[in-house]
Amino acid sequence: MTSRSVDREDPDRLYIVTGGRSRVDEDSIDIVSLIVSECDPTPGMQSEHVKILRMCTNPMAVVEIAAELGLPVSVVKILLCDLLDTGRITARHPTMAPAKTKLPEPDILKQVLLGLENL
Repeated sequence: MTSRSVDREDPDRLYIVTGGRSRVDEDSIDIVSLIVSECDPTPGMQSEHVKILRMCTNPMAVVEIAAELGLPVSVVKILLCDLLDTGRITARHPTMAPAKTKLPEPDILKQVLLGLENL
């Protein structure tokens, strides 16, 4: 284990990053929510908040943000809730296909898969 991975798993550091909070409202943001920055970072912001705002100029999933920051998803969700509460980000939930949409026949999907494998 490198010193860098030890630093990332340090409970004291995570406590400081989250301000001692350990939970968020589960309905506000889930791991597949797409996050988009609504403003640029401002002086004095927490460094993790700055990184998130810079990363999310294009929509990015919560799980991708956690991976980029090297932080647990639970910690990232707390940071995102901070930014969401202040209007600095927007959280968009991926939309599901309408129930009326007819999916392609399985035979057609198999043919497409075979065609792709042959490439």
